[in-house]
Amino acid sequence: MLPAQIYDALLDIVGSAYLRIEPSQLVPYSYDATPLFQHLPDAVVFPGSTDEVARILRLCAQTNTKIVPRGNGSGLSGGAVPIEGGIVLEMNRLHALDEIDTANLTATFGPGLVTSQLSKAVEAQGLFYPPDPGSVVISSLGGNVAECAGGMRGLKYGVTKDYVLGLEAVLPNGEVIRTGGKNTKDVAGYDLTKLLIGSEGTLAVITEITVKLLPKPAAKQTAMALFDTLSQAAAAVAAIIAGRILPATLEFLDQPTLKAVEAYTHAGLPTDVAALLLIEQDGAAVVVQEEMERIAAICRQQGAREVRLARDAQEGEALMSARRATLPALSRLRPTTILEDATVPRAQLATMVERINAIAAHHGVMISTFGHAGDGNLHPTALTDARNPEEIEAVEQAFDDIFRTALQLGGTITGEHGVGLAKAAYMEVRFGKAAIEVMKGIKRAFDPQGILNPGKMFAAQTPRRVVVNHDP
Repeated sequence: MLPAQIYDALLDIVGSAYLRIEPSQLVPYSYDATPLFQHLPDAVVFPGSTDEVARILRLCAQTNTKIVPRGNGSGLSGGAVPIEGGIVLEMNRLHALDEIDTANLTATFGPGLVTSQLSKAVEAQGLFYPPDPGSVVISSLGGNVAECAGGMRGLKYGVTKDYVLGLEAVLPNGEVIRTGGKNTKDVAGYDLTKLLIGSEGTLAVITEITVKLLPKPAAKQTAMALFDTLSQAAAAVAAIIAGRILPATLEFLDQPTLKAVEAYTHAGLPTDVAALLLIEQDGAAVVVQEEMERIAAICRQQGAREVRLARDAQEGEALMSARRATLPALSRLRPTTILEDATVPRAQLATMVERINAIAAHHGVMISTFGHAGDGNLHPTALTDARNPEEIEAVEQAFDDIFRTALQLGGTITGEHGVGLAKAAYMEVRFGKAAIEVMKGIKRAFDPQGILNPGKMFAAQTPRRVVVNHDP
């Protein structure tokens, strides 16, 4: 529990309607979308302006109070869990879409704006914001920036960091800074914009975002290719890229995932194949048609049993919606669903999937795998039960093997979910001690008191350790 004067100060800053201190009110802010991590904060506060954020952070600096920024809680690394208690800074009131600048092809908005809301607004202007995380209909853009979210269009269009031009942010001491802006070119000084992107709320609190936009593609076509083996599907991915084609979307689903998604969506997905590639291309109509024909031919050359083109835009969107439904579909199978991500070079895709299957069998756990085949980003998903300690221990061991296998194959421990609590134990393995010390030095420069989102990124946290505190 915080000293009474801190609660009084928070009340003075935001008012009673935007302060939560009762235990029952705090529980929803004690976890994110990552199972097994939970810790109650001492308070939750909802600032309504940059000035209020600055005043709150200044209060925390003066009283050495821990504070954790939070978006909509859709993160998958435990990054928003207040592991040391303190104050959760819920940013969803700052949700205004301030500007769509059609002359400069930019948009400026608050961190609480939902990703799909931005996409719909800019598309109504004939423009396009490519990043599309799986949680697009619920995730906040501030959270996307903090985690450097990816998504299904990453192969062709890149990820969040490729679109953020400028930020307004509040430092842990309450000072407000601005980085970047609307300029396409700007090489003055250190690139603080890129430094804050993906920093997972450990360096500053983002209060405004400016992103670049693209012209909306004129045409789009969707197809799915069916394969009897994982190696055929992986070979097709490699051959498509080698053919100098960059699809907007190139997704992979294994058979267990296909069965779960089809049972959930009834989208007409086949369930008798070992793997499915879901492919979408966009651009000029004539180019899209030509490249989809080439992609279909490549898939057949690599052993595809069948390549099905969507009959129209509605069928194509139904297929993409089915892909986005993988997590809720898999979540129906067991009480606890742990969605992870590990990335390997594209050439290692089949090897990684086969090793994931072997690791799951070795540890006796149920793992389905899907992901962004075009950029090697896989999502092995464990279906388990948190009430069974032995089963959870086996899942922990399986994921430990999976992360280390990804590193052995030249990959990395996370492609888009972030480090947070879930991957902190692997950071030194990934980067080495010297690089970690450089990162820790950056953290100290921004946050010398260590009050902003403590216990994340560098902590030697045991993976998936259950952290629960029900005493506020």
